[in-house]
Amino acid sequence: MANKQLHTLSSRSRSPILLFTICLFVFSLIFLLFSLSSRHPSASPYPNSNPNLSLKPETSFVAALEHFLDHKYPRASSSSPFPTASEEDVSRLDDQAFSKERDRFYREPYYPLDLPIRVYVYDMPTKFTYDLLWLFRNSYRDTANLTSNGSPVHRLIEQHSVDYWLWADLIAPESERLLKSVVRVERQEDADLFYVPFFTTISFFLLEKQQCKALYREALKWVTDQPAWKRSEGRNHIFPIHHPWSFKSVRRYVKNAIWLLPDMDSTGNWYKPGQVFLEKDLILPYVPNVNLCDNKCISESESKRSTLLYFRGRLKRNAGGKIRAKLVAELSGVGGVVIEEGTTGEEGKAASQIGMRTSIFCLSPAGDTPSSARLFDAIVSGCIPVIVSDELELPFEGILDYRKIALFVSSSDAVQPGWLLNFLKGVSLAQIQGMQRNLAKVCDSIKVYIISDFFYFFVVRLSY
Repeated sequence: MANKQLHTLSSRSRSPILLFTICLFVFSLIFLLFSLSSRHPSASPYPNSNPNLSLKPETSFVAALEHFLDHKYPRASSSSPFPTASEEDVSRLDDQAFSKERDRFYREPYYPLDLPIRVYVYDMPTKFTYDLLWLFRNSYRDTANLTSNGSPVHRLIEQHSVDYWLWADLIAPESERLLKSVVRVERQEDADLFYVPFFTTISFFLLEKQQCKALYREALKWVTDQPAWKRSEGRNHIFPIHHPWSFKSVRRYVKNAIWLLPDMDSTGNWYKPGQVFLEKDLILPYVPNVNLCDNKCISESESKRSTLLYFRGRLKRNAGGKIRAKLVAELSGVGGVVIEEGTTGEEGKAASQIGMRTSIFCLSPAGDTPSSARLFDAIVSGCIPVIVSDELELPFEGILDYRKIALFVSSSDAVQPGWLLNFLKGVSLAQIQGMQRNLAKVCDSIKVYIISDFFYFFVVRLSY
């Protein structure tokens, strides 16, 4: 009888209204992520939507995090009790939530179009949130830790810091928030979606292996004991799992939740079959490592772009990233092409920024997964990406037409002797200038793409 009751509650919560709400939340995430790379430093760690303010928000993850921790939130760890929801708690929440949803449906003729998305942000024990942010803040200057393939650990965390930016906005004072189409609610029965603010990437890279696995298990128990989780079996919960190694040991228990990912990895190297798919999860961009080259910058750099094709990064990668070694063998020493091994730190960042701003095309091959942070560095640098990744799923493909800002080349063509260079030389000046203009205005065009592809996301979500 209990199983039958829980099944009924789960089915009710998986309604078309909920799925439609997820679509709207996707659109809000776009505004946040693309706005991050278009701002300049200031003292505030939060995006501010008021265009009349003279101060603009900080977009450096490190600088924003330091201000966030020093001025806003606690240093000390807290020990919140772990909740354990009974069947009565779940049934009570279901009745309250269903009653409110029904009232909103009949009271508002355009529900849910004319209402903001209502998100409940879990107030998790600080061991899952603030303590991990403090761990990063206190250690990033003092360590040169590298992963097994040579990537700098703290830089990887910055690339996958979508979870910080989203959470910081959701819990910010209303006057300082960017996601105006999303409101934070204080009661679970009022929520359309539930955000789990656990920093899975920081914990993976900065904790010892067994300590990390233990923390993952604790976080899993804390969330899955919540009444809202039991009501929907996690289908309306959002988990930031933006690094393909993070949360790996317990993923199978949260497979119904909405995952925030860097890509779908259809190769199967990082996610088990059935864990991730486009109808359920969201692909979000990497946070760029270089500064935004805006309209003025692109105009001024046009005459300086003397390099035809540029790449700076790790030349040897695993899985689909093995294409990099083949491209290096094909392009090394070719005139007009610059291929460099990447280096860490500010010097490496400066070299990448200069290289991209003085090049027409930027090579964006697969990394360990089909996606690569290099793509988003190229986009904000005004350098036309040349994407060589056959299995790649891009963020918001149904909204952004990447063909207007990037070139797509199959791996088999790219490694043919002379093929890639001849292809790039054949791109007309008019096409190059048009794509550069599109790169400069991609953020301003977001609203247009959203409106034009609105029903695409609606149909996809309802079909799930």
